[in-house]
Amino acid sequence: MSAAEAAEAAVAPGLARLDGVTHGFFTRRGGVSRGIHESLNCGPGSRDDPAAVAANRARAMARLGLPASSLATGYQAHGARALVIDAPPGAPPQVDGLATARRGVAVGVLTADCAPVLFADPEAGVVGAAHAGWRGALAGIVEAALAAMVAAGARPGRVRAAVGPCIGPESYEVGDDLRDAVLARDAGDARHFRRRGGRWRFDLSGYAAARLRAAGVGAVEVLAIDSCADEARFFSYRRARRRGESDYGRCLSAIALAP
Repeated sequence: MSAAEAAEAAVAPGLARLDGVTHGFFTRRGGVSRGIHESLNCGPGSRDDPAAVAANRARAMARLGLPASSLATGYQAHGARALVIDAPPGAPPQVDGLATARRGVAVGVLTADCAPVLFADPEAGVVGAAHAGWRGALAGIVEAALAAMVAAGARPGRVRAAVGPCIGPESYEVGDDLRDAVLARDAGDARHFRRRGGRWRFDLSGYAAARLRAAGVGAVEVLAIDSCADEARFFSYRRARRRGESDYGRCLSAIALAP
């Protein structure tokens, strides 16, 4: 595969420094899809050509030094269920979090404004991934993914986590209903909201990071990249809806223990 064909990915500096761990928050660049899915659309749930999606996922795994068959993603339901796996399942399980202690298995999530979270405890040899939209984050998906890692042998204090590109607070206008739901759990989470132009703005990545720290994760970093604002590099559900587009692509974020 030439450099021009390589899947593009952002990396978290803290995770990148870990020996034996490979990861990427993949952008929309470096794939084969066309039209509104251009080009590295990795979402089987989109209306893109399935062959193009499969080719894109294979390119992403090649970037991580892994075969296409190594990737596991779930059928995401914006919930708080996470699963430990030893191998990619035949059909995507209905989960928003995955963890594994098996080398050469990549656990991943698909996003188009929701927050992807990648985890690693290199000492235990355990990695994990979570898909955290506001509903899933509120329901406890980052804690559930961490619990799955602990079940596989990790310790929270040794875990490093990174919150990847997602819709940023400047783009994420929300109503009172969303804010009320978040504050019903913890009124202190009002710090993640800011009033502007008569509407609330929600800091989803900051909220997910705060939940990770409260759960005892040893180190948390945030890639402050707004998927909605950065059209050149990221798919966005909100941007697609605003334009009345019929569909949208999904970006892959994945992590693995190097084989």
